[in-house]
Amino acid sequence: MRILVVEDDPEQLEPLQGVLSEAGYSVDGVEDGETAQWLLSQKEYDLLIVDWMLPTISGLSLCRQYRQAGKTAPVLMLTAKDTTLDKVAGLDAGADDYLVKPADLVELLARVRALRRRSPLWQGDTLSIANLQLHLTSLTVERDQASVELSPREAQLLEYLMRHPNQILTRTQIEEALWEWGMEPESNALTVLVRKLRHRLQLVGAADWIKTVYGMGYCLKPLEN
Repeated sequence: MRILVVEDDPEQLEPLQGVLSEAGYSVDGVEDGETAQWLLSQKEYDLLIVDWMLPTISGLSLCRQYRQAGKTAPVLMLTAKDTTLDKVAGLDAGADDYLVKPADLVELLARVRALRRRSPLWQGDTLSIANLQLHLTSLTVERDQASVELSPREAQLLEYLMRHPNQILTRTQIEEALWEWGMEPESNALTVLVRKLRHRLQLVGAADWIKTVYGMGYCLKPLEN
């Protein structure tokens, strides 16, 4: 699940990105509405977390423009404005939820879990292919009563592969899906990550599900018992 966080205060943006990444989400973080507007024209997100007071374009305007463009991903508005009229204005602009700053990170994660169920791509808190299950909340993978915990990045990779089974995914596609905007992964970062995920899947007897398609990328080919 990919989230866009728009927050102009770096001291608040960094912990927001950190806690969401540790929970297994792919997170792009930007500090102004103009950059956010450009990213929204280039990429699809499952959830937006937007500060109301932003430079260049306010969060309220950003949310309104996003809805006018026909986008349906849920929007969580972050703001110090806490009057009823302010909340009504945010909701009328297209926000789905409202959290007063400073945001409690535990509550934020709970709101995100609730909102992700409204995403058009949501398939439940557990993804299943054949007899392999990925539990998105606990970041664990299970098969035939064996289970293993994944790192956040390993879970992101497996989730992306499971959402595109039997499909050859290029290295560029995977890197763009997993790594944050503005970050350039090292040349061998994906290779190392795939190797780590295969090692984890070996513990549930599914290491050979991830196929390397030389010169192209990777493909998840589920195998039945």
